[in-house]
Amino acid sequence: MKDPLSLVLKEKSHDLCKVTQATSIADCVDKMNERKIGSLLVMDGEELVGIFTERDVLHLANTGKDFKNTKVIDVMTKKLIYASPNTTVEEAMATFTEKRFRHLPIMDDGKLVGLISIGDLTRWIVEVQKEEIKSLKDYVDGNYR
Repeated sequence: MKDPLSLVLKEKSHDLCKVTQATSIADCVDKMNERKIGSLLVMDGEELVGIFTERDVLHLANTGKDFKNTKVIDVMTKKLIYASPNTTVEEAMATFTEKRFRHLPIMDDGKLVGLISIGDLTRWIVEVQKEEIKSLKDYVDGNYR
């Protein structure tokens, strides 16, 4: 749990799914379905300006707005919370729990370097625990080095 997010990022694809502020919600939903992902990073050139998530789709569906004519800039989350590569898995999990969201952009010196989901961290923790259990079992069984 004290591992930095930089280690988690190394295990992930570096292909971040991005859209521009002018992208329609219909196109965003298509992209999310095609890639089987729950969020898109909204960019203005190289600058991260927002995030669009499944939750935003649900909120928009309640308004009755047309998905083809509504732009992502009108519904995206603009007040971003992000972490650094040095943020620990434990700190990131606390942020997910406290803020009640599932996607966390990772910024390094003002530059977007990745995106971590709560699922990424859950997988990471499970793998770490498996390794710890194996080490303890080997120790108890006398198979330690």
